[in-house]
Amino acid sequence: MYGLLVGDALGVPYEFYGAEELPPYEEIEMTPPAGFAKTYPNVDAGTWSDDGAQALCLMDSLLKNDGFSLVDYSDALLAWYEEGIWAVDGVVFDVGVQTASALCAYKSGLAPADCGMVNPEGKGNGALMRVLPLALWHFLRGNTDQEKRDRELVRDAHSQCRITHGHMCNQVCSALYCLVAMALLEGHGSRDAIQRGIRTLRFIYRDQPEYGQEMEWSIRPDLPWEGNGTGYVIDCLRSAFMILEQASGYEDGVKRAVLLGNDTDTTACVAGGLLGIRYGIQGIPKRWLRTLKEREKAERLLTDLQAGRSVL
Repeated sequence: MYGLLVGDALGVPYEFYGAEELPPYEEIEMTPPAGFAKTYPNVDAGTWSDDGAQALCLMDSLLKNDGFSLVDYSDALLAWYEEGIWAVDGVVFDVGVQTASALCAYKSGLAPADCGMVNPEGKGNGALMRVLPLALWHFLRGNTDQEKRDRELVRDAHSQCRITHGHMCNQVCSALYCLVAMALLEGHGSRDAIQRGIRTLRFIYRDQPEYGQEMEWSIRPDLPWEGNGTGYVIDCLRSAFMILEQASGYEDGVKRAVLLGNDTDTTACVAGGLLGIRYGIQGIPKRWLRTLKEREKAERLLTDLQAGRSVL
């Protein structure tokens, strides 16, 4: 989770810039170099965005319900959007168009499972960016039968998409990401974790051929992992896996994510969550952890993960 939150915060000042407009590798920091006009002038260094806030909403919801509840999570997202729950200083300064439309539909009475289809072809990365807590929860508290655990993880990864990003493509990307995170948690290396995730999802999708077709035709998991750091969910996933394979460590990986340009906070968030598992808390630069705003809020939540308590 710290890998996710720090990556998100690192990318916030550089969001929407093209790769050619960014500072050099050695100058990518929470506080950009002098002369660089950060994207959100009034947002303090170390502030996570909608990505981190929605991931924390998910973790808290899992603790409250001892598992995933679409209704409770939808309520949490609406509370984030309207009241700033889990946002730094309670301020929501960034929200995707699709997420905003879906949450407005939910507030108007549409069932949460249908809200993510307000834009039926929407394939933004807004569900992928927040899904990591499901892998952490199932790893620590899920079914002890590995096959059942993985099936339940895929089911929940699909379900959490439905409130804002219901297209099958988003569900498959979220499921594959969670299975790769699970393999990393089990101690597998980067490339092996990706391959194990692919094999596991192919096995699970034998009973869901339409999902299997989406995986093979859209994600194309047998091609080399390459990405451009955009907000398109497949490109975001591919960018994260590319970085996971190539990075020499956490810092190197999230800097590579930012330097792709475009959706810098989400690419660094999605890649950062995997890199955080791969390299551990000790791999995250202390200067970034010190800069992270409201770290104590996340710390309490993560402490309560093992105790099964909710913070709010």
